[in-house]
Amino acid sequence: MPAKSRDARRTRPEHPVPMLDLAREYRAMAADYEEALANVAASQQYIMGPEVQAFEQEAGEYLGVKHALGCASGTDALWLCLAAHGIGPGDEVVTSPFSFFATASSIVRAGAKPVFADVVPETLNLDPASVESRVKRSASGKVKAIMPVHLYGECADMDKICALAKQWKVVVVEDAAQAFGATWRGKRAGTLGDSAAFSFYPTKNLSCMGDGGMVTTNDDKIAARVKRLRNHGSDRRYYHEEIGWNSRLDSMQAAVLRIKLRKLNDWNKKRAERATAYSVLLKSAGLLNKRGGIAPVRLPGTRKEAHHIYHQYVIRVQQRDQLRQFLTERKIGSEIYYPLPLHLQNCFGYLGYAEGDLPESERAAREVLALPIFPSLTPEEQAQVVNAMAEFYG
Repeated sequence: MPAKSRDARRTRPEHPVPMLDLAREYRAMAADYEEALANVAASQQYIMGPEVQAFEQEAGEYLGVKHALGCASGTDALWLCLAAHGIGPGDEVVTSPFSFFATASSIVRAGAKPVFADVVPETLNLDPASVESRVKRSASGKVKAIMPVHLYGECADMDKICALAKQWKVVVVEDAAQAFGATWRGKRAGTLGDSAAFSFYPTKNLSCMGDGGMVTTNDDKIAARVKRLRNHGSDRRYYHEEIGWNSRLDSMQAAVLRIKLRKLNDWNKKRAERATAYSVLLKSAGLLNKRGGIAPVRLPGTRKEAHHIYHQYVIRVQQRDQLRQFLTERKIGSEIYYPLPLHLQNCFGYLGYAEGDLPESERAAREVLALPIFPSLTPEEQAQVVNAMAEFYG
């Protein structure tokens, strides 16, 4: 426990600091949103209408990709990518265990088997060396894809991952759910592999007012199959070439996303500014100094090739669960992304993984803590967060 007792270090809580405050964004943009939604209602074109087509074109231009195809969710986008590449029963997909559940569940939904590789401790993104070892150990020819996750808004090492994919003749499907606007060597996430999946869930840095997702690719054949699969396997009404799914982006979500896309660069810049401010505050508070050989707080690493958009600001801390409880008592939001790696989830027990198999992912799950970060977060709120942390560590 920290050196000081809880009673000794208790101070009067200041105003609450939310993990995310969508209401602030809405108040600033309400007139634009309401006009756009009213226009959709007046048009009566709710599913795959002109707003969706316009958003797909604008998103594709922003990302620098030939095809950007809206769908119902980020989870569906991952499945659509895999299915469009023909990945199914008997195939294996190497991916990260330190991610949201949909990363792996989409593989199972496609009928394939997730193969988990470990992460690098600096960024918590997929470790190419671990990926290579998994591909080598897999039964001959079964690995058909690598699915890197651009965790928290920073791209995985796409140089090495794409080189491995080329060497082993497998496809790369980017899980870019958290990384709209992030880059690797100046190229946007979503353009670095053979296809990619984005999520527009309300907590994302580019978000809609419900569920929504997008597939991106430069491959005409993959794009054509995604279009068919998202619409019940149909290229034309009531004629079905294959069994697909109902995964269409609705026009109201697209209308909101079009407005937000125009603000995205500014919002991502503000996120980066707040990430820098946190680092300065944590250093000034002495929380990065080693005590007994271990600093109470460690900052996230960032690769020089990557432009991080800070969908989340995640640090690694000592006494994580106690610190989080302390912050909660002071009405300061925080979150754990993710408390249990996917390879140790009960539903994946059939894969045969055990504790200790992927040590970096398991260590991260015990230490990570996400602090509040969003474009309208104030300097005073950030100071309040760090002051509370300094109080906890004494």
